[in-house]
Amino acid sequence: MTADDDKHGPHGVIERVLAVLAAFEGTTGSLTVAGIAQRAELPVSTTYRIVASLEGWGALRKGSDGRYQIGFRLWSLGQQAGRRLRDRAHPFLQDLFDLTHENVHLAIRDGLYSLYIDKVYNSRKLPIVSRIGGRLPLHATAVGRVLLAAQPDWFVDAYLARELESPTPSTVTDPAELAEIIHTVRREGMSVTYEQMRLGAISLAAPIVYEEETVASVALVFDISQAGEIERLRPAVKGTADKISRAMRGGSAGAVMRRVPPPAPDRFSGGEKSRLHAADPR
Repeated sequence: MTADDDKHGPHGVIERVLAVLAAFEGTTGSLTVAGIAQRAELPVSTTYRIVASLEGWGALRKGSDGRYQIGFRLWSLGQQAGRRLRDRAHPFLQDLFDLTHENVHLAIRDGLYSLYIDKVYNSRKLPIVSRIGGRLPLHATAVGRVLLAAQPDWFVDAYLARELESPTPSTVTDPAELAEIIHTVRREGMSVTYEQMRLGAISLAAPIVYEEETVASVALVFDISQAGEIERLRPAVKGTADKISRAMRGGSAGAVMRRVPPPAPDRFSGGEKSRLHAADPR
């Protein structure tokens, strides 16, 4: 180990390897060795040696342009995490998508974030912010609020005491307002968010419960022009969450769910829709 190594970032071998892998968190593309070194806060020479070893093992893969991305061996290993939940849940996520034709997400809590572990979507529908393996703030997503509401009061208080991210101008970051929202989620057993992660998007989420604990959340994401459809879609989302909960307990899948009622006529004018989501910033 050189003196140069001592002056930068993590010092232990394992910590350095983890720092290199963590450099890829939140990225959607590939990275150069220099880019990895900068994100990992390591010298380029140290990063180069670690990257070469990880490439040899299959944790990283080098493209024809010389840039690196997560390798197939590490990706395959990562798929084992949450596999039982995904395997049990996916058929019901697909059913919900088939019934509603809206984007469907499945997420768990990972520290202070919602970690998305599965989704079913149509590329022609509303563009989505989340991706499988991606993390989004708990307070700014419907699934996140469901997961946050399941935590003890001390956790919620500590979370709200942080400086909270504001992905859109509509994102609620006021601790008192968020505390009231979390109280409502606990009372109603569901969460609805308006333009919290993406302008023009609504999300409707319900908890998945296993052994009396909320272990995940399932959500629909759709366009705010369909705000009048929320009440129609609530039973479908709640029913999907309940079916997954029963499947996790080993119960019979049975009938997937009741049919979603046909869409109600859109009774909101353009101005009324604007006032609707302005009055409820969630």
